[in-house]
Amino acid sequence: MNGRLLCIDHGLKRIGLAVSDASGLVARGLTVIVRKSNREDFSRINQIAAEQHVVGIIVGLPVNSDAQPGEYTQGDTVRRWIERFAETTSLPIITWDEQLTSADARDLSIQKGRGARDPIDDLAARVILQSYLDARRDGLI
Repeated sequence: MNGRLLCIDHGLKRIGLAVSDASGLVARGLTVIVRKSNREDFSRINQIAAEQHVVGIIVGLPVNSDAQPGEYTQGDTVRRWIERFAETTSLPIITWDEQLTSADARDLSIQKGRGARDPIDDLAARVILQSYLDARRDGLI
């Protein structure tokens, strides 16, 4: 998948978005969407994807290795959301482990001088996307 990628950090209250450059080397935070309804959220994400001329979407997937068999996890919630979102787009969707991205996003927020209460969802999406881009560049995927 060569070209710009959009990354989604799914949250219950907000959705963070980040985008890569056309060469797929660098990610930057784009925006934070305050959740409304799936229909409105999907429409907004698809509008942004079109405006940014992206060729694919990366979605951060929380992985809980401590989950017990049969236990419903945040990862299950995100997978279900992805299934619904996939029905609204023709773009390929790839999931990527978002483990530990919140801590990195908080550090990045401090470096950028954001306030403690400012949302960091776009920065979390940036960290997830950069992790994916680095793994791809290094031949790990």
